[in-house]
Amino acid sequence: MRIRIVGAGAMGRGIAQWAATAGHTVELCDVRTEAVTAAVDFVRSMLERAVQKGRMSAGDSAATLERLIPLDDPWAAGPGVELVVEAVCEDLDTKAEVFGKLEQALPQSTVFATNTSSLSVTRIAASLRDPGRLAGLHFFNPVPLMKIVEVVPGAATRPEIPPALTALVESCGHRAVTVSDTPGFLVNHAGRGLVTEALALLEESVADPAGIDRIARDVLGLRMGPFELMDLTGLDVTAAVIDSIWEGFRHEDRLRPSFLTPNRVTAGLLGRKTGQGWFAYGPDAPAPAPEPLVTGDADRPVFVVAGEGAEELRSALGAAGATVETGTGPSGGAVVLVPVWGTTVAAAVASLGLPAARTFGVDPLPAAGRRRVLAVTPAADPAAARDARAVLARGADGAEPYAVSVVRDTAGSVAQRLLASVVSVAASIAERSPTAPSDIDLAVTAGLGYPFGPLAWGDRIGAARLLELQRALHASTGDPRHRPTRWLTERALLGLPLTEPGTAPSDCA
Repeated sequence: MRIRIVGAGAMGRGIAQWAATAGHTVELCDVRTEAVTAAVDFVRSMLERAVQKGRMSAGDSAATLERLIPLDDPWAAGPGVELVVEAVCEDLDTKAEVFGKLEQALPQSTVFATNTSSLSVTRIAASLRDPGRLAGLHFFNPVPLMKIVEVVPGAATRPEIPPALTALVESCGHRAVTVSDTPGFLVNHAGRGLVTEALALLEESVADPAGIDRIARDVLGLRMGPFELMDLTGLDVTAAVIDSIWEGFRHEDRLRPSFLTPNRVTAGLLGRKTGQGWFAYGPDAPAPAPEPLVTGDADRPVFVVAGEGAEELRSALGAAGATVETGTGPSGGAVVLVPVWGTTVAAAVASLGLPAARTFGVDPLPAAGRRRVLAVTPAADPAAARDARAVLARGADGAEPYAVSVVRDTAGSVAQRLLASVVSVAASIAERSPTAPSDIDLAVTAGLGYPFGPLAWGDRIGAARLLELQRALHASTGDPRHRPTRWLTERALLGLPLTEPGTAPSDCA
């Protein structure tokens, strides 16, 4: 196939490398000729690196470069061009202008594809004389490594085009998922669950960015925390996507943006590309502050209140040599640990008559790493909190001690809120049926690097248990962002997994 790629920036050159490596002839062009030269040089360097690492032969590298053709004029006639992939800036007017010129230069048989990540494919296509020839083909950066592509039909896209694009993508070694032309498509929409909830936790001073990131990595098993991820992507990009998706879904509470981001964007605190975001970067940046040392009394008696995960916590602490009290209530000297599931420590203190100064919350969510989370209320005695942290840090049988994060008391604590939001946003996508539940999980794990697809992640917790968590979060906070989705509620009540598409009315007609 002969493919023309318009736009030689990071995405365009990545798509060019991917297509040429797969055996297609690629015309690479840009309104700036120097961008095309730089892109070809970049692709050459990537291929040379692949040869050096033994991932490609020298002959295959040379053949790939021969198939990559720099083009001086993006609007040149191209009777043999079968597909155009546009990868210019995320601006509706610019993209419409590009496709308008291409429509005049190329045959009616040429299929048009836009790599937009946030704009409506239907609106881009509407500027064409023949809107049926255009679809979305959304790649992720870096294209050769991110082996997932979203195929997005617009409202007028001819029905044969999405399957043809899917076949092309999969013949080149990537996976393709077909998704609806909705705000954020699938992956960017699903990704809002993590970052919007992380920003909400920061707004409430539950923990600082580094603390939230540690919990995201060590408890949930994410490769990067949400604030590290925003710094890598660029806060300007992240904030724009958050706002556009929220506005696109008519101010859906579950997607609500944070008041924290606009001023930071205005101040240029964008992340790695500016040297300062949520964290500092560069050779002169100060080293990240270490976690506070554990200084409390690890031998202080501890009483674990009955609840979600209480028996597991008692057993683990006992195996680590802690003095775990039994009976109906704590002694006068014990620190009290309350496993919280969607609720607050303060509510447990009030309802159970617990001693406020020495009662703390513990997240019972099983951790991916060796980290526990201790929640403190405004009434906590600091010395008792240090002792509780020391007890929780104990490891069993000579094992490495646990890291213990200390956070402000909030309904569900940090990891539960992040996970509930990730699953909830994915479930709300599934409700709209833009694609199969399995494709949601496939796209998110490939596009965002989560350890599990969000719906499968919810199934690991259990639909009924997750519904209990979300109902408790909603009741505790009154915030509609936490309300359970219909997808979760139905499957919990019916005993179905979240990954189950279920019976549709059309199946019964």
